[in-house]
Amino acid sequence: MHKFRQTKISLPQVKMQRTSLQPTRQRKLQKPKITEEMTHEIREAFELFDSDRSGRIDFHELKVAMRALGFDVKKEEVQKIMQEYDKDNTGEISFEAFEEVMVEKISNRDPTEEILKAFRLFDDDNTGKISLKNLRRVAKDLGENISDEELMSMIQEFDRDGDGEIDEEDFIAILRSTSAFS
Repeated sequence: MHKFRQTKISLPQVKMQRTSLQPTRQRKLQKPKITEEMTHEIREAFELFDSDRSGRIDFHELKVAMRALGFDVKKEEVQKIMQEYDKDNTGEISFEAFEEVMVEKISNRDPTEEILKAFRLFDDDNTGKISLKNLRRVAKDLGENISDEELMSMIQEFDRDGDGEIDEEDFIAILRSTSAFS
């Protein structure tokens, strides 16, 4: 299986230069900065779904590539992107256009929403909390052999209300304490 299909892109991988104090026109001229790894992921997604290797992707390839990069896009949004970037009306866009779209989308991600998406991956039983059972499943899915004692220790370290589970508020606080979300 191709490595890319197993990779999830998350906000911690993205580092941008904030330019909010600059005039709007100047901000539009500046491309947000992202990591080399992120640029590589964007190129890899493009190449993976550029099935005819033309250096251009069509509507359907664009939609699938965006989903592979973690964006749940609707048909209307993809149509709008195609209208904006397919100036020659070929029904396709170039890698450069795709990269521009993806950098813009990545730079506009809401960190709190990204954190909550990650929380929901742990909270597979939809209780609103991450329990020992949830952590055990995640560790198993990742192929990690972690004892219940170690997992409970993790929970206790971050469980601010002392109920033995990590709720959304605890999870947000944990991730906001990292430099990627501060």
